[in-house]
Amino acid sequence: MSSFSRSVSFKQRAASINSPGFCRKTLVPRLFCALIVIGSLVSFFFVIGCGYLYVLPNLTHTFHDHADRFSNFSGSEDTCDVYNGNWVLDDSYPLYNALECPFVEQGFNCLDNGRTDNDYIKWRWKPKNCAIPKVNVQLVLEILRNKRVVFVGDSMSRTQWESLICLLMNGLEDKNSVYEVNGNKITKQIRFLGVRFSSFNFTIEFYRSVFLVQHYWAPKHVPRRVRSTLKLDKLDDISREWIDSDVLIFNSGQWWIPGKIFGMGCYFQVGNSLKLGMPIASAFRRALSTWSSWVESMINPKRTQVFFRTFEPSHWRNLTLRQCNVTKFPLLEAGGKDSSSFSDAVFEVVNNMTVPVTVLHITPMSAFRSDAHVGTWSDRPSLSDCSHWCLPGVPDVWNEIVISYLLGSNEPASTSASTRFKNV
Repeated sequence: MSSFSRSVSFKQRAASINSPGFCRKTLVPRLFCALIVIGSLVSFFFVIGCGYLYVLPNLTHTFHDHADRFSNFSGSEDTCDVYNGNWVLDDSYPLYNALECPFVEQGFNCLDNGRTDNDYIKWRWKPKNCAIPKVNVQLVLEILRNKRVVFVGDSMSRTQWESLICLLMNGLEDKNSVYEVNGNKITKQIRFLGVRFSSFNFTIEFYRSVFLVQHYWAPKHVPRRVRSTLKLDKLDDISREWIDSDVLIFNSGQWWIPGKIFGMGCYFQVGNSLKLGMPIASAFRRALSTWSSWVESMINPKRTQVFFRTFEPSHWRNLTLRQCNVTKFPLLEAGGKDSSSFSDAVFEVVNNMTVPVTVLHITPMSAFRSDAHVGTWSDRPSLSDCSHWCLPGVPDVWNEIVISYLLGSNEPASTSASTRFKNV
């Protein structure tokens, strides 16, 4: 019998002893009766206290293992901040089977690569003051009919691109009606990948542009350590391909670290001037300024809904040694990974734009998901990976949020154009 049940039954017995009928029927002196009442009350509260001490730790343990595991982020009680919430277990997840989707590259299909636990695919993001609608795939397919969805960015963008394709394919009976437009296999070596949903006449495209700005060989007469430069004042030369899209989703940040920039001899350039001493943070903001100017001048906001996804936290134990600790469950604490200078820069730039841009602020929600990384369950198991995500997994939630914006289901506190697309 639980402590709660024992407390209730004891309370019932105490009530019968405390009743006037008990003293009258047994002819107990009033003083003795009072002592019995006091003793009963003391015993009652003692039992309640013991039950509390017994039950609370067990409830806490259950809470940590099976329910909302994380503290809420700050947010207004009367607005929908979709990024303020908790991860909760949901047996209706995952949203698709990776084995049935040919567009999940082998390196991200963790279950097929030998991962035996599948708890990481069962977590749903639950905003505090609103709800992300369950994806109605048929409705989304109809809304995207005759449209172009374009992802621009690094391999994290490609992961989200693969996720969206698989999510929408789940609503099709004829899977063969979905194909890569050039017959290419999904690989990180190709700068352009496009998947066409022929039954609905729309494409979901990916353009690999890890810096967003132009990456060139080093100019003449520069120090030997300079092997290439990032032209911070010029957007990537494939940007012309992004213009006539209906949904345009950017990301950048993972390559803007010393090991990937300075480690490969890449430095910054503005005009004809080489900026050897420019900090990465300043260069990233300068690149974002170039991106924002391009959006302002080249994008028609009446047609194109623009998103920029913030920095995706990694969970390396030691990045230099490539040591990675993939946990079984999400973390209880963010450990400082719920914020990023790259994400702050995105907000800073977007807030000064006139063309509406929806910031997908996935940094805080992803900070807890140390359980959802690829780890050693990739196509190269000798290399640990605590940057990329398994599919199905966390990128599916990013796409759920994108879809909710396209359907006009959310009005984000930081942005703009959540209802425009469905009226186009």
